[in-house]
Amino acid sequence: MNDGYGLVVRFTLLDQQSATAFDKLCARTLQEIKAREPGTLTYVTHTPEGEPLVRVFYELYASRAAFDAHEAQPHIKHFLAEREQYLANVEVTFLNAIAGKVAGQQ
Repeated sequence: MNDGYGLVVRFTLLDQQSATAFDKLCARTLQEIKAREPGTLTYVTHTPEGEPLVRVFYELYASRAAFDAHEAQPHIKHFLAEREQYLANVEVTFLNAIAGKVAGQQ
């Protein structure tokens, strides 16, 4: 398994007001991702148990090129600029697939 490109992003938000605004920004951005990005296979936001000011994104793309296309989208550029006002910290881990189970594949 060598196709697929992913990342995990951990956002720490400033306070509950920032978390609420960030979640709204994410919801608007996700609508655009669903409508315009066929190479974005998975884009999920999580809230870790017991950490109300943390959001963890899991993102999986068909390829590195699909990720690059995602990053070039106007709605993603807007998200990246807008999110800064809500954040205390961001940690990004880029992932290259080496093995796994993918729906629809043997």
